[in-house]
Amino acid sequence: MTGKNGGKAGVDRGQAVPLYHQIFLQLREEITSGERAFGSRLPTEQELTKEYEVSRITARRALEELADHQLVERKRRVGTHVIFRSPARPIHGNIEQALESLRNFGRATQVKLLEVDMVSARPPIDEALDLPAGTELLRVVRTRWLDGEPLGHFVSYIPSDLGKAMTRANLKTTPMLTLLEDAGAHIGAAHQTISATLADAAVSASLHVDIGSPILRVSRTVFDVNERPVQHILAQFRPDRYQIRLDLNSPRILEPQII
Repeated sequence: MTGKNGGKAGVDRGQAVPLYHQIFLQLREEITSGERAFGSRLPTEQELTKEYEVSRITARRALEELADHQLVERKRRVGTHVIFRSPARPIHGNIEQALESLRNFGRATQVKLLEVDMVSARPPIDEALDLPAGTELLRVVRTRWLDGEPLGHFVSYIPSDLGKAMTRANLKTTPMLTLLEDAGAHIGAAHQTISATLADAAVSASLHVDIGSPILRVSRTVFDVNERPVQHILAQFRPDRYQIRLDLNSPRILEPQII
């Protein structure tokens, strides 16, 4: 299930996992991956109640579990803020070669368009794109396939001025980076985090895997040459069909490999 208030995966009431723990797992993933940065504010109990359509008690238990794991700090009249600092340090790579690898990946696979809609930016998407909360964004959900099997599930957020020329027709045929460049965005940099996660109900259906299966998760924010964020994308891959190779002996530092 995907929420219309910015695309957050919802809770699956058919699972044996308690609802509060499902919310905890989703928020923990956003925190540990760096999408919710140190010091950023988490939604209030009331906001979580509305977003996930759960009780106030369920929302409170999710936030309390985050606090118990020392990922957030809760203070009365101040709110809940992230206190987790990632121990990882960035590795710098060549953006031109990374972009070419992504373009090659796009050309080698087939795309299936699942959803296109306008949504209001909410944390952590508004923070990633450096936009006020509530700003209108284009949200695109697609899967990529190879040899008749799904490979990856992609949720992209694009500022509305860049997304206005993107149609269902060209989103079905053209890599997103190419569409951004056609819209006038000259790509200059990207910040990318690679982590492991478990498939939720929406991803399991899209990638034809069981709920709870291990998934390779890539969160990436793309910037133009003026350092403006022009895309935030969450990509989730089947690890049995896709990997990312890190080559430390040449400029080709991040190259996707289809298995």
